[in-house]
This record gives sequence, structure tokens and C-alpha cells, in this order.
Amino acid sequence: MLIPSRDDGFIHPVPSDITPRAVYEGRRDMLRLMATGAAGTALAGWAARDALAQTVPPGKLAALKSVKSTVAGAQSMEKPTDYKDASTYNNYYEFGTDKADPAKNAGTLRTRPWSVEVEGLVKKPGKYDIEDLLKLSAQEERIYRLRCVEGWSMVIPWVGYSLAELIKKVEPQGNAKYVEFVTLADPKTMPFVGSRVLDWPYTEGLRMDEAMHPLTLLAFGMYGEVLPNQNGAPVRLVVPWKYGFKSAKSIVKIRFVEKEPGTAWNKAAANEYGFYSNVNPNVDHPRWSQATERRIGDGSGLFAKRRKTEMYNGYEAQVASLYAGMDLKKNF
Repeated sequence: MLIPSRDDGFIHPVPSDITPRAVYEGRRDMLRLMATGAAGTALAGWAARDALAQTVPPGKLAALKSVKSTVAGAQSMEKPTDYKDASTYNNYYEFGTDKADPAKNAGTLRTRPWSVEVEGLVKKPGKYDIEDLLKLSAQEERIYRLRCVEGWSMVIPWVGYSLAELIKKVEPQGNAKYVEFVTLADPKTMPFVGSRVLDWPYTEGLRMDEAMHPLTLLAFGMYGEVLPNQNGAPVRLVVPWKYGFKSAKSIVKIRFVEKEPGTAWNKAAANEYGFYSNVNPNVDHPRWSQATERRIGDGSGLFAKRRKTEMYNGYEAQVASLYAGMDLKKNF
């Protein structure tokens, strides 16, 4: 591709013109790590991902019993993505930026013991062991669409319960306007923590009404089993009407705050990743269109057929009222 210049007609772009600087520099760090053997073998392509998929069939992990959710919008009628695809095509930069890297590298993650600390503007702060969190409310199966900003999507049967159940238990104070999520950043078990891809630890945030919405899920499993490490074990967030990066993985802290918290991708490239990050086909990413998507499992790799992206990822009827009166191009 050639890009016009103001001087001599055309110039070849440099990587930093195409990719956010933090990501560009982070990938150089990862190449350095790979050269020293710290990151394993070379990045896997689609063929390698498909080969890896054969080694992680469903039924490998502990079962997680659940009941069918009755929350409006929680049961997509679309065919779920195959487990092998959902568990081997992932974004989890603590374990590498290639889609196959998390499944290869996340075996080092230790999910027991595990606790989540609740702090900030709440009447009942505390530290919750993962087993206590599991018992806090009945586990429900919810079949949610997952739409990623890169233009791919899945349909996944998640297991968990509404985050609102935990929020009500800790009793936020009146001036708590946002909820911040802090994830694990352990360089001993996460080989790419310390790279310059992002500002570690990975953090995310929601407005209080978004966090309290019944579709916002505190997830502990998928496909009837506990979460695989590469999918965010042992506990993660799932916010189905937002792009996937808003759904923080391997959460260790939930903080209630008055002001909008900084989030990982917004810090890395604010002009590309806004705080709200709602799925909106009418607002393009600066470097590509968001009008269509490819469903993982439909066809072959990057050449899979594309489908029209739905407003709020298909959850418009349930969540559009949260953003009434907002300029969705400004508040992207």
C-alpha cells in the first residue's frame, strides 16, 4: 500500500504510521523475547491454531453446573461457536498477541488460590475467595455474542451471574459512579507482562448503570465447564453489547470510584479505543470499518464470509436506553 505525501507523491508507510506506538513497540519487545526463548516458538498462523485446537476438546475441565438464564436477551438463538475455536482463537495479551498464543502459553497461569478484592466507595469492602464468589448466586448459562474490534465474532455459552449480585452485596456509596476492574499482572506466570504493548496491569471500567445492567455478567465458565486459562480463568467480565476488550479477564480487584477510570486500551490509543466502546457499526475504527464482521467458524480464516454488524452487537433493545441523548460518535 502507498500513502500520498505532501512532498514527492508517495511514500511507503512505516509500522508506527499503521499501528499505535505502544503496540508497535510491544511487538518488538516480543520479538526480542522470542529470540531469547522466553516466549516459546514463532507466532502461530491459522494452520497452527487449527492443529492446536485438536488438543483441547470439551470435557477436559471441571464441570460447572448452571440453570438457563431468564434475563431478557441472555439466550441467543444463533448456533454457538465450536469450543475448539472459542478456546484457541483468543485475545489475551499477557500471553502473546497472536490469536493462538494464549492457548499455547496460558498453562502457566495458576488459578488456585485466587481472590478478588473489592475496595473503594463501598460500605462493605473485602476480599472474596473465588469459591465464595461462586456461591454468591446461582450460576446461569447465557449464550452471548462476542464481537471484537478487529472485526471477528463468536457466540459463546457463558456460565456466571449478573455482576449486579456482587455490587448489591457490597453496597456502593452514593458517590460511586464507576466500577474499575484490575486484572492479574504476574510476570512469573504471564510471559508478556512487562512488554510495552500495554500499561500493566490491564484495567477496564464501566459506568455504574452499565455495571448494574442484568446482562453484564461475572463469568466463571463457558460450555458448561470452568473457564480455560486462555479465556480469562478463573473469573472474568462479559459485557455483550461492547467490544470484547471491555470484558476484563482474570480479575483480581474491583474498585468503586467517583471519576471515570483510565482503561488499558484508552491509555494506549485514546483516538481508537474510547471509554464506552459500544459495538456501533456506524462508527469506524480509525484504521478499518466496523460495518461488517466475520464469524469464527464460518469459512476459512481471514477469508470467512462477512456479515453485517448489529448495533450494540444485537442487544439494542436491552441497552440503548442507557445512552439516550448521548452523541455516540463522540462517546465511542
